[in-house]
Amino acid sequence: MSQKVVAYVVTEALVKASSLLPSNKGRSFLVHTLASALGFFDKSRGYSNILVFRPSPASRSDLCLYHDTDYMILIFTLANQEALLSSRAPNDASSFGLEDDCSFFEGLQQYCVLVAGATLSAVKVLKHVDISIVWDGGRHHAGKSRASGYCYINDVNLGILSLRQLKPRPRVMYIDLDLHYPNGVADAFQTQTAQTASVLILSIHHASAGFYPASPNALLPAAGTPHLHTLSIPLAQGATNATFHRIWKSCVQPVKEAFCPEFIIVQCGVDGLAGDPCGVFNWGLDLNDEGSLGWCVNECLSWELRTVLLGGGGYNSANAARAWAYLTSIACGSPLTLGDPIPDHPNFPQYGPSFTMEVDVGSFSD
Repeated sequence: MSQKVVAYVVTEALVKASSLLPSNKGRSFLVHTLASALGFFDKSRGYSNILVFRPSPASRSDLCLYHDTDYMILIFTLANQEALLSSRAPNDASSFGLEDDCSFFEGLQQYCVLVAGATLSAVKVLKHVDISIVWDGGRHHAGKSRASGYCYINDVNLGILSLRQLKPRPRVMYIDLDLHYPNGVADAFQTQTAQTASVLILSIHHASAGFYPASPNALLPAAGTPHLHTLSIPLAQGATNATFHRIWKSCVQPVKEAFCPEFIIVQCGVDGLAGDPCGVFNWGLDLNDEGSLGWCVNECLSWELRTVLLGGGGYNSANAARAWAYLTSIACGSPLTLGDPIPDHPNFPQYGPSFTMEVDVGSFSD
């Protein structure tokens, strides 16, 4: 495999803030310590083409490139629990979605500015590298003025809009591989017309009655649907590598060739992998198995376009760390062997009982 220059976007502050996210507590720490243990940041271990890039936090004006000012003011106001419990803040918090699955947590403001800053930095560094990676990004459910689906900030939209500011305006293809439909991203670009469209949204996800998000746009578009630049491919329970392979060859590849993008953003949510607590898909990881997550990401990279890889869902934290480490190795052109043992490091016990890089495929019927 040819080697590309890869920027791995991370700081200690980003890891600390992302590890506080209530839906994925400690996951970021697990992800980046495994990457370090595997030698990605040590040129003597063979990864000479990966650069650790330290992003800048997003400013409030950066965040308002997409998000409403009032929502950002609230995020910056709720710097602590005392503010949330003040006479006015609880009602404001509820009206902006800061409740239930997106409840306030200590460090929320720092989390938002660091995750958004990481993805904005990943886009900017594409001037100098071929691929940039932000495993703490990919928060695709947040709306313009509302938190939703464990997502408080929509770093995906900020990244896309940042690219759209380039002159001349480039064509950006966003591919979402998360188990859940990216309603926050699709809604933001629904108003494009055939004449003005420069962003293509393509999502492969699960959709069924009662499954989040409950959006009619998560279903298969009817013939003649005017929103031709937000494409939805919903899959039933039990989808396997074979299903993804058929979809890729019959839908994803032809759409890419028709759209002719100049930049690719791939949301690599891993909640569709076998072994995730969501328990919906039976998707594999191995690059050598056509249609697997590793294979799909490698196909995107084979297009030889400037590419951003983002994280997303994934609620088996050890498997998320395995998967994103594996995708990092693919991006670097030196894929790991999934049967290899997890290297000894402080989080080694988290990877039992196999203590290998493998994410076992289950036996769901496709």
